[in-house]
Amino acid sequence: MASLDAPPVGTPTIRWRVPEMHPEGRKFVFIAGALAMLGYWWFGWFAFWPLAGLTLWVALFFRDPVRVTPQGDGLIIAPADGLITMIERVPVPRELAGENGLGDAPLVRVSIFMSVFDVHINRAPIAGTIRQVVYISGKFVNASLDKASEDNERQHIVVEGRPDADGNARRIGFTQIAGQLARRIVPFVKPGDMVAAGQRIGLIRFGSRVDVYLPDDIAPQVALGQRSVAGETVLGRAGASAATGIAQ
Repeated sequence: MASLDAPPVGTPTIRWRVPEMHPEGRKFVFIAGALAMLGYWWFGWFAFWPLAGLTLWVALFFRDPVRVTPQGDGLIIAPADGLITMIERVPVPRELAGENGLGDAPLVRVSIFMSVFDVHINRAPIAGTIRQVVYISGKFVNASLDKASEDNERQHIVVEGRPDADGNARRIGFTQIAGQLARRIVPFVKPGDMVAAGQRIGLIRFGSRVDVYLPDDIAPQVALGQRSVAGETVLGRAGASAATGIAQ
């Protein structure tokens, strides 16, 4: 006979757990930890505690929490954690334009600004095949500024979804943009790779932005000032009404 305290059959037991740290962060945690020990050795507790706090922050920066990605046709999932700072129709970057990319007509761009306190693991907005990965070196101005999309170090990615019944495949382009503190964009994928929606595709070190370009049949489902969660927030949806006005 089942215990009265036992959960109903089929009910999962959910427990909170500390997010794991991505392997990319291990060397930085080691360096910060070594500095903390050296600070203690040379200057005592006065130097140790600030450097120990820095070590903890570095570990938290590279945290890689588990995410549950919504499933459904026509969904575009947020590729980054952060603040929705811009939703506007703009020309497509030349690296993403053309018949092998997103075309030449202006598209709606949704910009997600990641502070140094956000999770910086980026995820695929749709399931499909990576068609383009284009890296461009550049400056490191504030990633929240509009000109960062043209001036900063950045990486453009195009994902082509699975063909529908008519053989048409939707393409989603997005751009990882380095910020003032970010000094490297780390890719996890290359052209030809198959990805699932919400799969980890890269990270940007230390504060940055991600721009997502939505096709005309996709309506934004987020509003300015909203916070998105990579791999979970529905950024856009086919056949839906837009959640907010779009700057032209």
